[in-house]
Amino acid sequence: MLLAAALATATVDYARSDHWLCRPGRADVCAADLSVTRIDATGQPRIERAPTQRPADVDCFYVYPTVSLDPGGNSDLQPDRTERGMTEAQLAPFRSVCRTFAPLYRQVTLTALRKGLGGGGIPGDFNLAYADVLAAWRQYLAKDNRGRAFVMVGHSQGSLLLKRLVAEEIDGKPVQRRMLSAILPGTAVLVPVGRDVGGDFRTVRLCRRDGQIGCVVSWASYRAGMSPPANALFGVSRRAGMVAGCTNPARLAGGVATLDARFGAPWWKGGVAQYAPPVAGWTVAGRPIATHYVAIPGLLAGVCATSGAVSYLSVRVSRGLAPEIAEAVTGTATIGDVAYPEWGFHVVDMAIVQGDLLEMVRRQRRAYTRRRAGPAAG
Repeated sequence: MLLAAALATATVDYARSDHWLCRPGRADVCAADLSVTRIDATGQPRIERAPTQRPADVDCFYVYPTVSLDPGGNSDLQPDRTERGMTEAQLAPFRSVCRTFAPLYRQVTLTALRKGLGGGGIPGDFNLAYADVLAAWRQYLAKDNRGRAFVMVGHSQGSLLLKRLVAEEIDGKPVQRRMLSAILPGTAVLVPVGRDVGGDFRTVRLCRRDGQIGCVVSWASYRAGMSPPANALFGVSRRAGMVAGCTNPARLAGGVATLDARFGAPWWKGGVAQYAPPVAGWTVAGRPIATHYVAIPGLLAGVCATSGAVSYLSVRVSRGLAPEIAEAVTGTATIGDVAYPEWGFHVVDMAIVQGDLLEMVRRQRRAYTRRRAGPAAG
C-alpha cells in the first residue's frame, strides 16, 4: 500500500518519450489519417486529403480533457483508447499548423467525476494532475521549444490545468512574447464585465481580431434554442463583477458565423455516458463514408450569447445536407444535451470549430512572423 501511494505521487520523468502521447517525428496518434469526407453543396461526398504541410517553427502543447475510465481518483500513465482517441480527434488536426506535443498526465478520472456528480465526492487530486502538466511544460520549454512560437491547447480539465499554468508560468513573463494563443474551451476564463483582461489573467487578453497574438480563446457551447439551465456547468462566473469570456473562433470580433466543424473519433453517445469508436456503415447518396472524419459545410453557425450568469457560444444546427449524418453527429441523442442540459455541447466543443481554430493559428503564425521581421516586412 505504501509503495502504491509513493508511485502515485512520484514525479513523472518527462525526459522519457513514453510519457508523451505525441511528439514530433513519431508514428503516434498525432500521425493518424486525417482525411475528411466533405459533403458538398449538392449533398455529394468527396474525400479531402489531409494537408501535408507541417510547419517547424510553431509548437502546440496540448492537455487532453477528462476521459480516463481508470477506477481510481487519478489515472495512471498507461494510455488506453480514451486518451489516444481524444488526442487524435482534438490535437492531430493541428499538425498542419504546428509541431504537436501531448504529455500523459495523472488526470482526475471520469470515474471520479461521475461519483462527484452523483454526490459521492470527488476523490481525485487536481494538484497532482497539475504537477504533471507543469513538469511536462518545463521539460518541453527547457529541451524542445528552442525559441519557437507556441500555442497552448486544452479542453475541459485540460483547459482548467492550462489556465493555471498560463497564469503562473506565462502571464506577464518574457515567454509570453512567444505565445501565439491559449485555446481553452470548456472552462471559464473570467474577465471583468465589459473588459477583455483583468480577471484570471493580468495581461493575457481575450482574442478579438484576426492575427492577434498572445491572447486567449475560450468558449462553452450550448445548442441554440435551449438556453443553458440554472445549473449549467460551463461558461459560468461565480465571482461578482466577473463573467466567463466567450470568443467565437470563427469570428473573433463577434457576430454570427458559420462554423467549420470536423466530426470524428471519438464519437460520444449520451453526453458524458460512454466513449465509442466511430460508427460504421454510414452512407451519403448511396456512397459509404470511408474516412475517420466528416465535414458538412453550413451545418453549424455560432454566436456568443448570454443567459443569466452564463456566457456561451450559441450553436445553431441546420440539417439541410445529409440529414442522417447531421443527426448522427449533432443530434440530441449523440450530443446528450437533452439528457444532460447542464453540459450543453461540451463533448464537441473542439470539433464544432476545428477548422476555424486551424485557420486562426495560421493567421497568428503569419502575424508573429511579420512582427519578428519588423518594418522591413512591410
